Amino acid sequence: MMVSKRTALVTGASRGIGLAVARRLAAEGFALTLAARRPEPLHEAAAQLRALGAEVTAVPADVSDEAQAEAVAGEHLSRYDALDVLALCAGTGSVGSLDDYPVRRWDRQFAVNVRSAFLLVQRLLPALRTAAARSEHGARVVAIASITGVTAEPGLAAYSASKAALISLCESITVSEGAQGVTATAVSPGYVETDMTAWMHDRLDPAAMIRAEDVAELVAGVCRLSRTAVVPNIVMTRPGPQLWRA
Repeated sequence: MMVSKRTALVTGASRGIGLAVARRLAAEGFALTLAARRPEPLHEAAAQLRALGAEVTAVPADVSDEAQAEAVAGEHLSRYDALDVLALCAGTGSVGSLDDYPVRRWDRQFAVNVRSAFLLVQRLLPALRTAAARSEHGARVVAIASITGVTAEPGLAAYSASKAALISLCESITVSEGAQGVTATAVSPGYVETDMTAWMHDRLDPAAMIRAEDVAELVAGVCRLSRTAVVPNIVMTRPGPQLWRA
């Protein structure tokens, strides 16, 4: 069991925002536990990070499943006695009209976007408290939410509702655990250029979207704050007339 450096657990780490966050935290010197649903891309991402000198453990898992979330947490705790940063980047979304939106898709989004976060926070809370007790930074939960969780967008009712719930969960973590040094921040960007937003390319130039690296930079910045500073939610938007819109 290793205790010599700060550690982070990143979900959704095989691509997009999650991979960008993992790279940025690796550059900050964190030892990483990475989780993602598909094994091959996850192991490729882990290999890339190890080639850069990072200490990485990769755990393929669907973290919306309780047993698999437990396995991810257990793998981290088998190597480290604490957790400094829990970066919740796993997410899913789909577009559809409110009047005939399939409930199974609603359920899936809440399972991935909210339930997985709750499961991991609950299981890893003792490790977060341990890290907080010995660090000037405290321990941080940073969740990738969405600007649609703050201001709704047409066709994204289920996604928006799940991200609003995630933002609320982050506030609850800080209220409940802040006295012990464990706080949470939601990062709520507009459209980010990742695989998840490929469906928007015919309506929005990918070059006009937020970069995943910009989101990762904010995550890293939050993790550098002192334990006395909390940012409940960071909204990121694109420049121009779409201010406060995705």
